[in-house]
This record gives sequence, C-alpha cells and structure tokens, in this order.
Amino acid sequence: MRFTRQLLSALLGALALVALLLTAGPASAHDAAESSSPADGATVATVPAKVSITFNNTPLGLGSQVKVTDAAGTDWADGKVEIVDNVASQKLRDGAPAGKYTVVWRVVSSDSHPIEGTFGFTATAAAAGSTSAPVQTVGTPQPGATQATGTAPDSSEPFPWSIVVFATVALGLLVTLGVLARRRLGVGDDDNDGAESGGGAA
Repeated sequence: MRFTRQLLSALLGALALVALLLTAGPASAHDAAESSSPADGATVATVPAKVSITFNNTPLGLGSQVKVTDAAGTDWADGKVEIVDNVASQKLRDGAPAGKYTVVWRVVSSDSHPIEGTFGFTATAAAAGSTSAPVQTVGTPQPGATQATGTAPDSSEPFPWSIVVFATVALGLLVTLGVLARRRLGVGDDDNDGAESGGGAA
C-alpha cells in the first residue's frame, strides 16, 4: 500500500510538471525595443547623422536591417547596421532633405527570433550638404531618446524544444515507475504463492 501511494504521488508530480511547462513555455517573451533616437514622433532641428534603437537585450548581428525613408520614399540609410551592446544604430547619407522620415527596423533577438518595428520623426532642416528648405513645424524640437515605437514584435513563436525535452523526460519517468510497480507486484505474488505452499505442506 505504501509503495502504491508513492507511485501515485510521483505520477501526479510528473503530470503537474508537464502541465506547468506547457502553459508557461509559449508565454515567454522575446526581446523588445525600449526606446529610439530620435524618439517616435519627435521633431528635430536637422536630419541626424544616424538613428538608433535600444533593446532590453543585446540583439544578434545577423540579418539586421534598418531603413530610413523620407516622404518621397528614398532610403537614406548608409552602410550596415551597427550593434553595440543592446543598441542598434544606422548611419544616414549626407544631404538628406528636411521633412518627415519613417524608420523601419528588423533585427534578430537574443533568442534567435526576428523582431521588427517602426517609428517616425520630422527634421525642420536638411542634413549637411543638402540645399532643401527647412520644414515649418509647430512645437519645440525634441531631440534625444524617449519611449520608442508602439509597434509590437513579430507574433510568431519558435518551436518549444524545451517543452518537448521535459515532456520526454516525464514520460520516461512514468514508464520507469510503471515497470518498477509491475516488478514489485510480481514479487508480492511470488511471496504469496510461497506462503500458501508452505502452509499446505505443514
């Protein structure tokens, strides 16, 4: 009886562990953008020499891409994305005109899952080397980094290999406990048969 209770307790514990992993695994969050420079919706004095996005973890360098397009759709990004710690930066070419800009970024987060987002800003004057006129705007320039884009990361999830591994281990535990229980019951039957035989001989 005691062995049966231990077996049931072990089975319930294993099932609870698997259920916990199945519910908690998919809810794990990917890396996210915390802020941008210029800030989303900001008005700056001139087109900046570069734009940057700050993340809560350090993204991977592979496959990173940042596009900085003006109102006409021209991409002013110059060269590759530079990642230092948890900040991804993109340089801009000289001569970018004044006006509204849209930044579209895509990086690979530290868990190897791609995430992306957008933010925008307005420059009242062109960058160095440009002859375009300033843009008339209302309000005070807001340089610097504040809250970033509200665009959510890619919602798709990577395959939960960790859950598969834990489920396999739990299944192996259940099988092992079942085999041990069967052997224990077999030993008990043999002992009973021996006792009955001894009683008959007496």
